[in-house]
Amino acid sequence: MPDRRTATGPARHERPDVDEAALIAARHADRLLAAAREVDHERWATYLAPLPDRLRDDPLDALRPSALRARAAFGPKDSIREALPADLTEPFLHAVDRLIRLLARRALEE
Repeated sequence: MPDRRTATGPARHERPDVDEAALIAARHADRLLAAAREVDHERWATYLAPLPDRLRDDPLDALRPSALRARAAFGPKDSIREALPADLTEPFLHAVDRLIRLLARRALEE
């Protein structure tokens, strides 16, 4: 994984569609993290804790692994959907999926 401090390639602001999608996903991650902490669901709070900042701050090269980690919270055997309300999990899922699609499209364009 690329070092988050030294990005190669274009800056996030040069891809405003990706940057906006990542920021939207980060806001949803903030809400999920707050909800997990509110109900004392330590496992999901620990899992979610780094994601908002990563989604907000990662350079483009490091954003895909962070988005995939966020998406992994919706596993087939163990899912964040079982612990937190759908009105929080579903918007996060849609935002992360959109971000992953944009990143895949960006990779094809390069």
